[in-house]
Amino acid sequence: MADTPSLPVFDSDDESAGRVDGRVRWRRFALLTVPAVAVTAGLGIALAQGALAASFAVSGQQFKVSATSLEGEGFAQYGSVDVNARQELIPVAVTAIKEAKLHSLCQSVVTTLPVIGDISLNLTAGQKAPVEASNLFVDATQLAGDAEFTNIEIGRDASTLDKSPAEAQGMQDLFAQQADKVSISNLQQTAWATNAGTFKLSGLSMNISKGKKECF
Repeated sequence: MADTPSLPVFDSDDESAGRVDGRVRWRRFALLTVPAVAVTAGLGIALAQGALAASFAVSGQQFKVSATSLEGEGFAQYGSVDVNARQELIPVAVTAIKEAKLHSLCQSVVTTLPVIGDISLNLTAGQKAPVEASNLFVDATQLAGDAEFTNIEIGRDASTLDKSPAEAQGMQDLFAQQADKVSISNLQQTAWATNAGTFKLSGLSMNISKGKKECF
C-alpha cells in the first residue's frame, strides 16, 4: 500500500493555512511594514504643515556662503527640517527674503574623494553689480554677521508669517521672527539648501581646485 503524501505544516502563528503564500508570514510582515508606513505618513503630514523646508532631497554635504553685505525686503526666519535621500530629517533654520541683494558673494563646497583627496568648488559673483534674488530661501545651520532689522517682530507664531514670501510658513505654535527689512554686513553662513524664484548672478565665476579652499 502506497504511503499517504504528507500535508504541508504551517507555523502556529499563521492565521490560516490558506494565508501562507511563498512561505511569507503575513502577521510578521505587517509588523515590519508598519514603521516604514508610519515614517512615510509622518513625512507627508510634516510636508503639508510646512515642517519640511527644501522641496528636494538635500545632499550629504553642507556648503558655505559669504557676502560683504546683504540687503533684503520682506524677511522671515523660522525652524524647520530638510530631508535627505535616506529619508533622514535634518534640523535647519530657514531664512526667507522676498527681495535680496548681495555684494561680493562667495559660495564653496569641499568634496573628499578616494585617492585624490579634497576637491573644492568655489563660486563668486556680485563684485561690481550685486547679486539679485527674489523669493529667496536658505536652509542654514549657522549664520553670522552684523545685522540691522526694520520693524522686527520676534516670537511670532511661525504659521502666521506675512511679511516674507507667501511660501514662508512654519508649523503652528513654533517660534519665528520677521521684519520689513534686513541688512547684514560681513555675512557668513553654512547651509544645506538654497531655493529662489529668480537668482541673478552678475560677474559669475566658478572654479574647481585641489585642496580645501572655503569662503571662510
